[in-house]
Amino acid sequence: ATTPVAADCFQLLGVTALLIACKQVEVHPPSVKELLALCCDAFTRQQLRNLECIVLHRLDFDLAAPTVSFFLEHFSQVRLEAGAADAREAADARSLAAGVAELSLADYAFTKYAPSLLAASSLGLADRLLRHRSPLDLQVSGYPEELLRDCMDQLQLLVSLNGRSLSLLLPSEVAQKCPWLGDD
Repeated sequence: ATTPVAADCFQLLGVTALLIACKQVEVHPPSVKELLALCCDAFTRQQLRNLECIVLHRLDFDLAAPTVSFFLEHFSQVRLEAGAADAREAADARSLAAGVAELSLADYAFTKYAPSLLAASSLGLADRLLRHRSPLDLQVSGYPEELLRDCMDQLQLLVSLNGRSLSLLLPSEVAQKCPWLGDD
């Protein structure tokens, strides 16, 4: 969006973006040789490196945005540091919330919610569904109660419609604590 790209360089730009993304998230990113082979070797190693530098500079090396997963981890850590939470309850809530959040990724209706709101709501719903004695204090998220409630209600609907799918995303010990999940 910030720099015009010649039509004959779109393929190189795509491969460059793939290389940058793989370096961020993959344990074993593809080699430059493999990526250039995707372009039928129409570009050189140096062209790929040059474009990688240009893209990184245009992005000011700001590559990672906080995700739902990041906030799930953060809120789970806050819960444990508060000292009132049982570690097993916190781990179970984190697992169930991660599954709920993963389901929300496939539903366009959830794009209106910020990742931090989805994470807090997923954890709140997980605590509610697992009937935890020491649920996460959702005020740590900074969101108004009505917004959290709205998001949790939407997530509850998603879970009720996709219980069987959700059970497949969960560790077996957590899925066993949720007998209602198999009832799509």
